[in-house]
Amino acid sequence: MTLAFGAPPDVAGGRPPRRGATLRTVVIVDVLALAALAGWLYLALAHGAFWRTGPGLPEQDDPLEWPEVAAVVPARNEAAVLPETLPTLLAQEYPGAFRVVVVDDQSGDGTAETAGRLTGHVVSARDRPDGWAGKVWAMSEGVRAAGEPDYYLFTDADIAYAPGTVRRLVAEAVAGRRDLVSQMATLSVRTGWERVIVPAFVYFFAQLYPFRRVTRDGSRTAAAAGGCMLVRRAALEGAGGVAAIRGALIDDVAMGRLVKRAGGRCRLDLSRDVVSRRPYPRLADLWTMIVRSAYHQLRYSPALLAGTVLGLLLLYAVPPAATLAAAVAGPAPVALTAAALAWTIMTLTFVPMLRFYRLSPLRAVALPAIALMYAAMTVDSARRHRAGRGGAWKGRTTAAPSP
Repeated sequence: MTLAFGAPPDVAGGRPPRRGATLRTVVIVDVLALAALAGWLYLALAHGAFWRTGPGLPEQDDPLEWPEVAAVVPARNEAAVLPETLPTLLAQEYPGAFRVVVVDDQSGDGTAETAGRLTGHVVSARDRPDGWAGKVWAMSEGVRAAGEPDYYLFTDADIAYAPGTVRRLVAEAVAGRRDLVSQMATLSVRTGWERVIVPAFVYFFAQLYPFRRVTRDGSRTAAAAGGCMLVRRAALEGAGGVAAIRGALIDDVAMGRLVKRAGGRCRLDLSRDVVSRRPYPRLADLWTMIVRSAYHQLRYSPALLAGTVLGLLLLYAVPPAATLAAAVAGPAPVALTAAALAWTIMTLTFVPMLRFYRLSPLRAVALPAIALMYAAMTVDSARRHRAGRGGAWKGRTTAAPSP
């Protein structure tokens, strides 16, 4: 049998195809391809240039007086990575008062002892109250121990800082009158699975929260990157303090929303000066990292879950599927043109992120397959939350709230 939208009679069966069904199939494929193209035209041209990876922090003049900064480092079972990262924070040549507070979040691997050998200021987190996410409680404990600096630098235990980074962050906060300056760390792409998953992870994050919209005053888009968040203390306290986001699994996005909704001015950029030293050698490690918070981000809503999966299928699966089907099956110029153009736009928007991670642009063609993996991770996140194993991270789980 010849596979074609206008196929000849089925010789084996002796029956011609149903013309009405064939026309409906063509129309459906055309509509899906055009819808996917419309979606990609919007994303590429009108969605905050989410696909751009620059420009990074601008050069700013030194402030007349350098404000006091306290870095808060929540650490749970981080003894292995702290020797790589904590010295880079302690070595920052900051002209003003600067101190580092490491919060040992009930670790069982000697994190407190390791941090104590590197810096004298280690705080043991008290028992976590009900309703608090683990990391947010550790952040709160760090704030309690840090006193009243002008700025808090919330950072993760796996984050390494290039020389002068804190100085540049503060200069931008002061000169730009920013209440929050956040840098998304460069993640590890050493292993094969990291090279597949990580650039797409950052790409999808930027698609959800276009960095230029986060930075734009008056925009409702708010987010931050939890590995590096410089927050003005007065702005944080005016917004309700860390307690206002006590239950947040995605603490960085919650912090960005908290500050911006209170009228604060924010900035978010990609950065090569802030680097994560945490490895994800196996697919299972990356899978766990993503499913931990995916369903939480959808507010535990089955409707949002269904909409997200359908949206991913429309944007990422339809263009290659319709392109290949139209090319193989025969005359379908509308579907072929629209789907191929949508796939091309999709591919081109992914190239800058691959270049940022110094990977081959040819990898961009495989983005639809990676997106399907993310759809599977999102569904798995919902499944785990429904099973009472949601938010699993370092021995802790956070179940979805009861309906």
